[in-house]
Amino acid sequence: MRMVVIASGGGSNLGALLDYFDAPDAAAVGRVVCVASDKASAGALDRARARGISTHVITDPRDGLALRSMLLSFDVDVLVLAGYLKLVPSEVVSGWPGRIINVHPALLPAFGGAGMYGQRVHAAVVAAGARVSGVTVHFVDEHYDRGAIIAQWPVPVFETDTAADVAARVLRVEHRLLPRAVHAVCNGTVSLQSDGSVRGRVPMPPSLDAPHDEFSLPSDS
Repeated sequence: MRMVVIASGGGSNLGALLDYFDAPDAAAVGRVVCVASDKASAGALDRARARGISTHVITDPRDGLALRSMLLSFDVDVLVLAGYLKLVPSEVVSGWPGRIINVHPALLPAFGGAGMYGQRVHAAVVAAGARVSGVTVHFVDEHYDRGAIIAQWPVPVFETDTAADVAARVLRVEHRLLPRAVHAVCNGTVSLQSDGSVRGRVPMPPSLDAPHDEFSLPSDS
């Protein structure tokens, strides 16, 4: 599968994806052919250039026809949003149904929607007094954070946590869950059905089979 990754920031999730798909078994399933961003200065573009991957700057995120044309030029099979903060236009969503994947730093449908991204999410989690947050990987539709869920993983929130503590703990799980979910979609283990349901599940490594073992102490943040 030919993948395009879109990111608005530094691209740490992009880095995790690239490292994961460097492995021979994953490389046989998919590869990143282009990295795009709505910000010309985004670190994600620098990460791509360092690896010799094509880059593209999205000049108008609302221009669905232009974005669709760019994706078609790369003959893309799967589009991955890795920290992309803009709404994907309907022209793109309709062109790749069940092939657009996003990662969100909370357990949707909680703490999602327009304006809920990055530190805003973690600050809202702490302010609400929640004791569990986590990561959601989902298919993308025409609305923020409302597409069918592919996989979720819980992360504990401790009484003494700041938003930065939660963010660091959640990000480590993002780096592990997103690549595995993308792999599962690329190889057909997980797919979006015509009725909007998701078939299949993302295979988890043993270290993710007991979610609280790795994150059992506040000092782990």
